Amino acid sequence: MTTISLLQAPHPDLTAAPEVRMLLKPQCADRGMVDGAWWPRTRDLARELPSLVAVLDERWGRITRVAVNPRNWPEIPKKVPAGIHTVSVGWFDAEQDPDDLLLLSYTVGRWDLLIVPPECDPERASWLMCAAADVDNRQSVRELMPDPRSVRHTTHAAPWEAL
Repeated sequence: MTTISLLQAPHPDLTAAPEVRMLLKPQCADRGMVDGAWWPRTRDLARELPSLVAVLDERWGRITRVAVNPRNWPEIPKKVPAGIHTVSVGWFDAEQDPDDLLLLSYTVGRWDLLIVPPECDPERASWLMCAAADVDNRQSVRELMPDPRSVRHTTHAAPWEAL
């Protein structure tokens, strides 16, 4: 498989954020429309973004801004801590797909991640993440997630297994 998995090692502090669930295309790949996928555990951006940004800072360079569509996020913080720096968070309503996470770095560029809904069942989430991280995939976020009703939901949390 040509995808890679980045999982943040669990922190010994039990109050720390859990590992980040995502798959990314290799850095050298022609990225297409999306750079991978992220499967947050909740719809709480203030809780979810710091761990994600910490992992991506190491991989892609310092993330300085994040943008989401407010449709799927009940609260959007203006800033979130990310290690030794702070990330600005913004939103676009009509201009950004509800399932897209836009990440910006002043020095390195822009990345788009498919956001797999937190309530998505693990089998469907795994399929979506693999599809988004496939180097041969040229689909947009909208093409990968054409209809929210196509995402099967689960009522219980399942442990994440690296693919």
